[in-house]
Amino acid sequence: MKRGLLFRVLVFLLGLIALSMLVPLGLALAYGETDMLLPFGLPVLGVAILIVPAALSRRKGPIRFSPRDGFRLVFLAWIFSCLLGAIPFYLSGTVSSLTDAVFESVSGFTTTGLTIFADVEILPRSLLFWRALTHWLGGMGIVVLTVALLPLLGAGALNANVLFHAETTGPEKDKITPRITGTAKTLWIFYICLTILQALFLIAGGMSWFDACIYAFSTMATGGFSSRNASIAAYNSPWIDWVCIVFMLLGGLNFSLFFQLLRGKYRDFLSNSEVRAYGGIVLVSVIIITWSILPESPSPGTAIRQAFFQASSILTTTGLAAADHQFWPPLAKGVLFFLMFIGGCSGSTAGGVKVIRHVVLLKQMGNEMKKIICPRGVFNIQMNGRPGRKEVVYGVAGFVFLYFILVFAAALLLSSAGTGIFSSLDTALISLGNIGLGLGPPSPFADICSLPAYVKWGLSFVMILGRLELWAALFFFSRDYWRTP
Repeated sequence: MKRGLLFRVLVFLLGLIALSMLVPLGLALAYGETDMLLPFGLPVLGVAILIVPAALSRRKGPIRFSPRDGFRLVFLAWIFSCLLGAIPFYLSGTVSSLTDAVFESVSGFTTTGLTIFADVEILPRSLLFWRALTHWLGGMGIVVLTVALLPLLGAGALNANVLFHAETTGPEKDKITPRITGTAKTLWIFYICLTILQALFLIAGGMSWFDACIYAFSTMATGGFSSRNASIAAYNSPWIDWVCIVFMLLGGLNFSLFFQLLRGKYRDFLSNSEVRAYGGIVLVSVIIITWSILPESPSPGTAIRQAFFQASSILTTTGLAAADHQFWPPLAKGVLFFLMFIGGCSGSTAGGVKVIRHVVLLKQMGNEMKKIICPRGVFNIQMNGRPGRKEVVYGVAGFVFLYFILVFAAALLLSSAGTGIFSSLDTALISLGNIGLGLGPPSPFADICSLPAYVKWGLSFVMILGRLELWAALFFFSRDYWRTP
């Protein structure tokens, strides 16, 4: 890809990020936060200046991306988006260093939800809104948004296909319309509608419109940033808890399945292998956790609600907290620890390994046992009632192996700073899985803030690795990648 072309596409994407900054900029004006006008206005002005030469360099004819160009563009898009998003944090003076500003921005865009702020309630409201908005933009994917708008650049379907597959999650990517750009637009429409619907339900439960927007952004993006130090627990509202539970579980589903439901294909939805496994995992986890915490809960209803909330929050990698689960019995915490290794569904806003990969490996494990009993037999995994491809099994096995290698590598990085082995493993899991909430305190501020700068930069890279599902970022550092013409 020519440098001029790469510059033009990246500037277009950054223009979308800068355009979204106009919302918190307007809130700063509305709330009289004059000291926040420069932190939001300067990056908007800077990107606007860059757009001028990019627009003038527009050429006629379609733009072509190779798969190699697509991975490069996606990785650079996330790096520059996170750097641009860090500018308001740094210029506002709410963070002590550029490292902390970048860490907060990366945590937001990757929907991880780790934060360096000890007290979020003292932050300017415009900055709180921006934190949540980074979740929402990164949840569906800033590159997927760009794919939806690629026709404005004159890019062809091949290019949209390359970019879409480089960022979306899961071993197999589903198209719900004949064209990838149409698929991206449809996904964003579902995403926006569900966000608005949740915000309305939260307002009906007594939330202000401001908090409702923040939690809707955070929940649908399966992020975790909150406007309260105690997270959702600050409201002590069963209605709000159940609304968040429903939309966390929806955010952890494959968004292409919503399209099937709208077309009346209920049987296809219910017979989907990943959906059935996803529902089974939630149900079994809630039953075990409820049984474990019931003796210490004020009522069975409270135990069921807290079990549903925390299981959904960890499984979908949202990271919101409705209870202080660090004081739960070991069995309940063991279930939550197990859920940290799973994650949501493919094609969702959730992070983690993904349910579909565990389903593939479990089915292949069953096939291996059958081969021992019947050496001459031929066995294939069945996915959604159809035979699965062997290439998918190989890809899943390679991904899971690499995933755990990176978890242990991140844990060693944390251990080098003097962090305990369990805390290191816990933080490594919540960083790579974009979970944001581990088995320690509901707010891991103290652990994050005390880390040296090199560890924060390392965790920032780990969070991006997790959001891009490893390959799109690691290819960039491959020697064979640069040797490929």
